Amino acid sequence: MTDYTLNDLQVSVQDRLAFKNLTDYMILCEAFLVFLERANLTRIVSPTHHNYFFYQYDETHDHKITRPLNTDLFIESVDVFHHTFETFIDFLLDLKKYQEAVLEKSGCSEYIKSNNISKIVYTIQQSIGSIGDSFHNPNQSRKRIGQLFERLIGLIIQQVGLECQPRTINIPIPDNAGYYMSYELDVVFSRNKAILTVDADYISHSEIVGSIKTTSKDRLDKIFLDKYLLTKFIGRDIPVVAIFLHDVQRALRGNSIFGVNTTFKTNHFLGYTVALNKLDGVYYVDPRPEMLVNRRLREQIFDFQQFLVRDIWKLSSS
Repeated sequence: MTDYTLNDLQVSVQDRLAFKNLTDYMILCEAFLVFLERANLTRIVSPTHHNYFFYQYDETHDHKITRPLNTDLFIESVDVFHHTFETFIDFLLDLKKYQEAVLEKSGCSEYIKSNNISKIVYTIQQSIGSIGDSFHNPNQSRKRIGQLFERLIGLIIQQVGLECQPRTINIPIPDNAGYYMSYELDVVFSRNKAILTVDADYISHSEIVGSIKTTSKDRLDKIFLDKYLLTKFIGRDIPVVAIFLHDVQRALRGNSIFGVNTTFKTNHFLGYTVALNKLDGVYYVDPRPEMLVNRRLREQIFDFQQFLVRDIWKLSSS
C-alpha cells in the first residue's frame, strides 16, 4: 500500500469531490492506519480512563494530540480493519434484503455481538477526526469532520435500501402570513421512494428526520427544540432521531492533560424530555457508561447497532 504522509491525508479529508460512497471512506481509513503503523507515533493511554488513548504527532505537526480513542472500538490493524469492513458491507447487503427479518438469519446474533458495526463506523470517523486534529488551526477541519460523519451515516442508511438525503424546508409561521422558518435537516429518510424529494416543502407521513452529530455537546437542546417546533408548526407528530458518535473529550486531570471527560449532560437531557418532548430514538456509536446503567437514560438511549438492525425498520414502516 502506498505510503501517504499526514499532509496527503489532510488534503484527502478536505477533498470536496471525495466521499461519495463507503469505499472512499474505507480507502482513507486504511491509508491512515497504514500511516500509524509506519510513522511510529507516540501512543498515550489516558490515566483516568484506561480504555481511551491518544496519538501524538511529531514536531512537523507541532506535536498535536488526537482526540481520545476507545480501544474497545478503534481498530488499529489495517488488516483487521479491511476484513471487518468487508464483512460489514456483506451485512449491509443482508439488511437490505431481509430488513428487520435479518435477526432471524443464521449468524446474525453472533455478528451483532461482535460489535463490528460500531467498530467500523467508529474507526472510520475517528480516523477522519484524528487527521483533522493534526491541522495547525483546528477550525480548518472541525466543520468538515462533522459533515463527513453526517455523510457517512447517510450512506449507510442508503446502503440498506432506504432513501436518505439532507433537506432544507421552509415552514410558514402560523398567524404570520408571509413569514417562514427555515430548517436545515441533516437527513430525512424513508422507505417510500415516490414521496422523498430533495425540494419537498414539508415532511411526508412516511419520513423520519435524523439529526447526526459527532457529539451532543452544545447541540442537545436544538434537537429537542427542532422536534417540538416541527411538530407544532406542521400540525402532527414528526419523528426525530438523533445519532451521535460519542460524548467524550480530552481534559486536564491533575497534572495530566490526557484525562477524559464526558460532555453528555444527563440533567439537561432528562429535562428536555419533560419540558419539550421525547425524541423517537437516541443512538450512540460509543455510548457513555452512565447511559447503560441509569434507568431513565437506558429507556431512551441505545447503541447505533440497534438503530440499524431493528429500529430503523420500525420507524420507517409507520
